[in-house]
Amino acid sequence: MSGTELWLAATLLSAPAGAPLPEITAEEWPALQAAVHSLAVEWEILDPRELKYVLAKREDAEGDLNLLRRRHEELKDAPRLNDSARFPERAAVNDMLAFNRAFRRHLDGRQVLEVDRAACYREALQETDRLYCIWDAVRDARCEFYYVTVRRQALKKLRGLVGPEVYYAGNLPPYVPLWRFPEMH
Repeated sequence: MSGTELWLAATLLSAPAGAPLPEITAEEWPALQAAVHSLAVEWEILDPRELKYVLAKREDAEGDLNLLRRRHEELKDAPRLNDSARFPERAAVNDMLAFNRAFRRHLDGRQVLEVDRAACYREALQETDRLYCIWDAVRDARCEFYYVTVRRQALKKLRGLVGPEVYYAGNLPPYVPLWRFPEMH
């Protein structure tokens, strides 16, 4: 793969969706396809498992490049996939989320019984649901059978939910509102 092919691949991937493609001859196609594949995987906008489907045929180049261009635009500010390794493994997060849902059911039941504290329970339910969303994004980021793009979207969502400072410090909130436990017994 030459520097020219990599440059052309970078130019094609960085262009906005819908930008016209240069004429690509049958002889040029294999080298350009390899360059685009290589760069798209490196940029984490194409999962290696997608190589056999995306840009598989020269006649699909326009649609497939537009797909990759949209991903590039959407993920240009998303964290890299290796960020996900800073968070607990998926199996542990599944357990956390199961507890979160059990706790939510408990709050729902208590809310019905303790009508005088309904406002407190509604607030606790909202906090529990917010924490669920955070940890659900962690689970998606740690799910290795998801494509790299889905996992990066989950990391971007997670950073948006907790804020960049908390995200980069790795100080995620608990998976249930622990601060509520003393008052809910």
